[in-house]
Amino acid sequence: MDFADMILRSSPPSPFGRKVKIAAHLLGIIDQIEIVRTDTTADDDPIRGLNPLGKIPALELDDGRVLYDSRVIIEYLDHLTGGGMLIPVDPVERFDALTGQALADGLMDAALLQIYEVRMRDESERSAKWLALQAGKVKRALAHLEAAPPPAVPNVFSVATACALGYLDLRFEGAWRKDHPTLVQWLDAFAATTPAFGATRAH
Repeated sequence: MDFADMILRSSPPSPFGRKVKIAAHLLGIIDQIEIVRTDTTADDDPIRGLNPLGKIPALELDDGRVLYDSRVIIEYLDHLTGGGMLIPVDPVERFDALTGQALADGLMDAALLQIYEVRMRDESERSAKWLALQAGKVKRALAHLEAAPPPAVPNVFSVATACALGYLDLRFEGAWRKDHPTLVQWLDAFAATTPAFGATRAH
């Protein structure tokens, strides 16, 4: 099936952009998406005219529409390729996968907010209470995933979880691994069966 070319605004370190790239690989349409590196902190970057929130990822379609965020983009790509590949059709499996994706996305959000707090504020202005609040979200999410990892099949839950763990490796030196052996084993298996995970790794 042929699709019109699409433009994905993203950045290599973005776990949400990585989600979309892995999804496009799994759906077999990555070659039909032009990936444009985006700087969300730059006043002159086009992203602010495409997404009023100035956030990535954003997907430009050939008819001028722009889709965001990663959840909407992945649902659109899944729809384009016939549906049911990354977002299950069965209601129970579907809402389990979407809920799992929400958990992994929330983990990524909390991790990103910790990085932004350090990166965007002078040391004297940083809030230890705010950092602890976000760290608590990450800790609880990891505990939940350690007890109930995503299914082995690639879907939005497993892709989002892999990207969340990959982001913790990138920005937090993989400290999560010491206390979560089940998740380490799960991620190793995901990486082994999903080459796109390694292909989209930021360095």
